[in-house]
Amino acid sequence: MPAPTIVDVQGRKLTLTNLDKVLYPATGFTKGELIDYYVRVAPVLVPHLAGRPLTMKRYPGGVDQEFFFEKNAPKHRPDWVKTAPVWSEGNNRHVNYLLANDLPTLVWIANLASIELHPSLSLATDISTPTMIVFDLDPGPPANIVQCAQVGLWVREIFDHFGLQSFPKTSGSKGLQIYIPLNTKTSYEQTKPFAHALARLLEQEHPDLVVSDMKKAIRTNKVFVDWSQNDQHKTTISVYALRARERPTVSTPISWEEVEHALKKKNAASLVFEAKDVLARVQKLGDLFEPVQKLKQKLPELSGLVGEPEVAASAKEDGKIPAGARSTPKKKTAATTNSKSRSKTQPKPKLEMAKKTMKKAVIRTR
Repeated sequence: MPAPTIVDVQGRKLTLTNLDKVLYPATGFTKGELIDYYVRVAPVLVPHLAGRPLTMKRYPGGVDQEFFFEKNAPKHRPDWVKTAPVWSEGNNRHVNYLLANDLPTLVWIANLASIELHPSLSLATDISTPTMIVFDLDPGPPANIVQCAQVGLWVREIFDHFGLQSFPKTSGSKGLQIYIPLNTKTSYEQTKPFAHALARLLEQEHPDLVVSDMKKAIRTNKVFVDWSQNDQHKTTISVYALRARERPTVSTPISWEEVEHALKKKNAASLVFEAKDVLARVQKLGDLFEPVQKLKQKLPELSGLVGEPEVAASAKEDGKIPAGARSTPKKKTAATTNSKSRSKTQPKPKLEMAKKTMKKAVIRTR
């Protein structure tokens, strides 16, 4: 075996091993290149990982070999690697999750052949409060990311209508993911039913293309809107993280213009990015996902999703409106302005119908 390599990373000494190990046989992409990628992308990646309990998906033999998820931080970790205890109902104990708060920790994690990085939607300091709501759009063959682009634009349209900005990224695998930053007080008891309601609304509005049920038998040539990711016990692939596919593809932030272009041209390849492509994009575009960390938004209250105040009041009496829901009018934002310009192409009655349908879906999912 090759001798280990000792490196100094921001004052921390790390021993790197098996740097010549090929992790992606189809391309020859090695463990050394994996670590190099994560070092180079760290300035934009670490802020999205810092403070969030991290689940590692490790491939010690490469992407074509056995893998395993690791939630509990390895006991052999350096003493400077931070962890956070999170209570696990299933295990009836605390799980000490890693916190990838800095570059040395990220390099140490990469050296474990943790190709994929799956952070929580919450910060460890407030594990019951998601800072975002996420929709994972997963195509059932022969559908691909082009069909996901269409569904993603429908998701954007709905949130635009409520004055909320949304941000797309590729999954790095087959699909597309839409993030709506919140960064305000909420809970999974609010975000998960809301996500489920929206998925069911899309399924009702577009039954030929969208499903909200994860049964694979009904997903052929359709897009599954996975709302269930909005759960304290689940994680989603991090932005800028590599995926264990045939090639070293990355979950990449993209612009809505790129989504529209891919749909118009029916060009799935235009939304596939490998490690080298992402590094070039970051150098040119910076972090397209930066607002997801900071932008403060609130999910609309249920009465804002219907055109009939008396029905909303009835739902509130039945306990259907989440506690702490916003009751004051939302201020105008750039997203609101953009939605107004886009809404010219969408009949207002359709939006009203969507609001009523979503209200009914919310009640059914609770």
